[in-house]
Amino acid sequence: MKNVKIVSYGIGVIGQRLARHLLSKEGIEIVGAIDINPAIIGKDLGEVLGKEKIGVIISSDVDKVLSETKPDIVAHTTMSYLRQTYDQFAGILKHGVNIISTCEELGYPYVEDEATELAKKLDVIAKENKVTMLGTGINPGFLMDTLPIFLTGPCEQVEEMHIARQMDAATRRIPFQKKIGAGMTVKEYRDAIDNHKITGHVGLEQSIMMIADSLGWVIDEIKVDMPEPITFDHDVASNAIKVPAGNVAGGFQMAYGISKGKALITMDFKAYIGAPEEYDSVSIKGVPPINNKITPCVHGDHGTIAMTTNMIPHVINAEPGLKTMAELPTPHATPVHFGKYVK
Repeated sequence: MKNVKIVSYGIGVIGQRLARHLLSKEGIEIVGAIDINPAIIGKDLGEVLGKEKIGVIISSDVDKVLSETKPDIVAHTTMSYLRQTYDQFAGILKHGVNIISTCEELGYPYVEDEATELAKKLDVIAKENKVTMLGTGINPGFLMDTLPIFLTGPCEQVEEMHIARQMDAATRRIPFQKKIGAGMTVKEYRDAIDNHKITGHVGLEQSIMMIADSLGWVIDEIKVDMPEPITFDHDVASNAIKVPAGNVAGGFQMAYGISKGKALITMDFKAYIGAPEEYDSVSIKGVPPINNKITPCVHGDHGTIAMTTNMIPHVINAEPGLKTMAELPTPHATPVHFGKYVK
């Protein structure tokens, strides 16, 4: 069986974790690495990953890397929005190379007009070059959209659904803890919201629309609340951040897919230090009712890396164009030689 040749595009925290995982997989060969960070350009990818040299030098020259390595797919992990990543994607596609990306908005870009137009252009470019692209991850990509859609399968009727994710931020990376405002005063948290330093979870709108479109629901409005602080009347702490009583341990955010004044889809996202329980849950009001709970919740980094890796064969096997998780086969683990999964 042939190996799948991959170029890693974006060698940040998630990109490095993904590259380590890809290197551990039988039947995968990383043939190139791309990043713009001058501190790692020119270095061997293996060294940057804390491993032995693998003969892959990190470069900022996208065209040179893709022309010389001719990969089957690019594993892309840079930014969250299509307006930031469009040129990167278009450049890759024009080389006739498939793309799998953790870009959250790419997961289901048909929410806002700007992203929709960019997605349509990428779909055309992908089809012209006979390649496929997909945005995925754990959330968006699985827990709050693909999984709920899958769970409606045995339902004769679906009236509404409630999807929740609660994480103890103490078990996550320090940058994530800071990102959610852990340790701030409530005033500092509010100011950070106003200054867009805390933006809340990216992808709730995309997950709502993926579910609605899959079920044929017409959504009149997507309402996404601003993040709200979570505080305690006692001290809590992670290994990195101490949160005095009354200060912000993290936050919660609600989002709703509304039709004719009724919330058909409710999303409840919580991440804070000191959460008493970690879980992912999907509750479907229907016939029959479905109540699914995963505890502890799926770790975001592990889940994103696994989803990105495990969907690679589905992307390579798919018809050309921009695809979503709702259009491709059910995700599954890839425990044997990767060539087993590629047609």
